[in-house]
Amino acid sequence: MPCGEDVLVEDRLRELAGRLRGPARLKADLLTEARHGLLDAVDAYRAGGLPAVEAERRAVAEFGSPAQLLPGWQAELAVGALRGLSLRVLSVATVLVVAGDLTWRGSSWSEGEVPPPEGYRLLSSTVHGVWMAALALAVGGLLLVTVAARSARPGHAALARLVGAGLTGALLLGALTGAGLFGWSALLWDAALTWPPMIIGSVVASAGYVWAGGAARNWLLAAR
Repeated sequence: MPCGEDVLVEDRLRELAGRLRGPARLKADLLTEARHGLLDAVDAYRAGGLPAVEAERRAVAEFGSPAQLLPGWQAELAVGALRGLSLRVLSVATVLVVAGDLTWRGSSWSEGEVPPPEGYRLLSSTVHGVWMAALALAVGGLLLVTVAARSARPGHAALARLVGAGLTGALLLGALTGAGLFGWSALLWDAALTWPPMIIGSVVASAGYVWAGGAARNWLLAAR
């Protein structure tokens, strides 16, 4: 790769693209904005009489080095990734909290028959608690993103990392405990695997985990 004063516009953009991590759309927007700014500077230098190559070199040098540009851009990508993660976890948690109980309607214990074991009821309460906590964290994440967009205080970045880690952990814990609850239900209730609400619930929950998991991966990459 060209270096120093030999770096041209596309060289610099490729270098930045290779080192930035985060949501693809926001990353593309940042690079597009950078390209427009660089090309405008190139046009201005060329209008002043410089050859094309020299105009690009000057524009790139004036624009800034990766060491100068990357920290701010990566911080912006991390905020964008936290926004996406918060929105997805909020959506998934809302569906699971609101509609989760519908999955068990028609179970062998829902009509007042012999209740499930104490451990099962504890696990069920844990799943509900995890998603309630995820809801609160997601709302907090969205509020934090709004505040961080208006202020560049260092403390906001540290708090954003904590919230992002909490959301990622809640998502993982929710998936593990939810899978455990589903498996235990199948052992306790013979008709569980053929009960339509149970089937629909498991499909919706699985899709939600995958969807939110993609946002968690984006956040982990952006916040590294």
